[in-house]
Amino acid sequence: MPRNALYALTVLVLAVTAAVVSFMKGNWLGVVWILMAGVASNIAWYYLRKDRAERRAAAAGRG
Repeated sequence: MPRNALYALTVLVLAVTAAVVSFMKGNWLGVVWILMAGVASNIAWYYLRKDRAERRAAAAGRG
């Protein structure tokens, strides 16, 4: 798994946790954490797909 994807997944988990805590305390700032989790999710997905495409291209070049 690419390092950038791991960082993005870490941010995703932390943002979701912060959103849950924020909403449990009655603070609407949790909406910002939800938006950050969405961005982190997209970044992780991008790097995972990029890595998969690079591996397939490398395998096709060797064959």
